[in-house]
Amino acid sequence: MQALTILLDGISYGMVLFIISVGLTVTMGLMRVVNLAHGAFAMIGGYIATVLVLQAGVPFLLSALIAAVVAGALGGLAELTVYRPLYRKGELPQVLLTIGLCFVVIAGLTLFVGATPLPAIVPASLDRMVDIGFRSYPAYRLFLIVVGAVLAFIVWLIVERSLFGARLRAAVDDPQMARAVGMNVNRMFTVTFIGGCALAGFGGAIGAGVLPLEPFYALRYLVYFLIVVAVGGMGSFRGSLVAALAIGIVDTAGRYIVPQFGGFLLYVLVFGLLLWRPNGLLPPKSVA
Repeated sequence: MQALTILLDGISYGMVLFIISVGLTVTMGLMRVVNLAHGAFAMIGGYIATVLVLQAGVPFLLSALIAAVVAGALGGLAELTVYRPLYRKGELPQVLLTIGLCFVVIAGLTLFVGATPLPAIVPASLDRMVDIGFRSYPAYRLFLIVVGAVLAFIVWLIVERSLFGARLRAAVDDPQMARAVGMNVNRMFTVTFIGGCALAGFGGAIGAGVLPLEPFYALRYLVYFLIVVAVGGMGSFRGSLVAALAIGIVDTAGRYIVPQFGGFLLYVLVFGLLLWRPNGLLPPKSVA
């Protein structure tokens, strides 16, 4: 009984990590941009959705979609003005500027919303228990599992099976050749960045019941997003999904079974895994 509860809790937690992290997988793994401000877009989405629900009475799902649109729009603006000049500057300028952007977002949201952690927004329809046969289980967590699975399938189709995904990989591997055959590489990167930030904002909004919103959210959970990318394999969509679910289950199990060491167990396992497979669980074929 407890094992199944841990499994479901871990999967729902992992789905939130995946929704937020998959955009970072694309920007870091495919576009090769070290974007340490990615968690800031998830934080923006979470704050916008919470404010819309609590102060304007906007329905939960609509507020999450609005948050995704705003986070995506801000991501597109940031890509045009901040990230694009960094593409050929190397890792250190990217790290310094994006972590600085992260602090700017934290300061801005703290100024306008306040330094108090925000309550989780869960609608009445999801704030109940559902009979799943062997026990009653929170409808909210089942909702996260279903939404995460649907988004994973959609992103897989776009990244792995669509013409856009093939063009994106070609543009990353050889941008000069891509431009020579008529691809608008800059526009492709902007659209990709918008999509990744929109997913982060959506994940931050619907996942606030799992990853609580507080002033340093963008830094507090950044390490989890980076672990998903590194453990899954840089640029590997399937690897990110597997890594996010594994991290969610392991972290949840640790906190259930050995709560006094649960916070450290995940990092020990990740350390050992990356020593064993430095390219991640399912790296792209080009680096496997």
